[in-house]
Amino acid sequence: MTIKSHGMLEIHIAVLLFGFAGLFGKLLALPPLVIVFGRTFFASLTLCAILFFSKTQLRTKSRQDLTVLVLLGAILAVHWITFFHSIQISTVAVGLLTFSTFPVFVTFMEPYFFKEKLHLFDILMAGSVFFGLVLVIPSFNLQNNVTQGAFWGIISGFTFAVLSILNRKYVSTYAPIVIACYQNCIATILLFPLLIFQDLTLQPSDYVLLVILGVFCTALAHVLFIKSLVQVKTQLASIIASLEPVYGIIFALVLLGEVPAFRTILGGGIILGTITLSTIKRQSVDL
Repeated sequence: MTIKSHGMLEIHIAVLLFGFAGLFGKLLALPPLVIVFGRTFFASLTLCAILFFSKTQLRTKSRQDLTVLVLLGAILAVHWITFFHSIQISTVAVGLLTFSTFPVFVTFMEPYFFKEKLHLFDILMAGSVFFGLVLVIPSFNLQNNVTQGAFWGIISGFTFAVLSILNRKYVSTYAPIVIACYQNCIATILLFPLLIFQDLTLQPSDYVLLVILGVFCTALAHVLFIKSLVQVKTQLASIIASLEPVYGIIFALVLLGEVPAFRTILGGGIILGTITLSTIKRQSVDL
């Protein structure tokens, strides 16, 4: 296997693991806050161990950086809580597809944060994604559980967009795996006091699933994705990453028997196709 092929294998495994993570909203009969705490806790242990054995510096360069990293950890917690809540009250497909709208939020937020120009193409792409969302959402009645799931999925996408924007500011200062470690550790610390308000009656199988979610679908997935970027171009990586909902929906179909409605498939195809086209366009402009 060539080095490039090895990188492609790593990124596809990473995206597969990211896509599989959505299923835990259905596999675990636990409140989203408990699921996220378990995810960040076991991910933190794994990432800290990797950084310790690799002798990577964890100390921040300033108190301001530490403050921002605390904020990032809080946003990460909100992002994952809304993500799993979306899946639990609707379907894996709806949760993943509505979360996948985050690049649209990034498109409109980047000009504000980085003084970049907003192009007509980006506005047209946003309109196309909105049309896809209209198809995914069966009705605009919040009494409908699928509509509620889509709403929380969009909130999850928005918080992830904010997280991505702030990460962009600091990825040149700190290694991505260090940022991921801080975010997961801080999210764990912030969520811990809230556990007293939750039902913590866990079965042995719940602990096993939380370990898998935290170690493999979070920590390992992040490490593989970051490592693959050494051999895989950013443009290609972005396109492959857009396969996350596709993998997740396939897993949900095979393992949970969740068959997406035709409207969901059609709307999801428009959303993912638009985001892929937008990614290719943006990368070609950057090059």
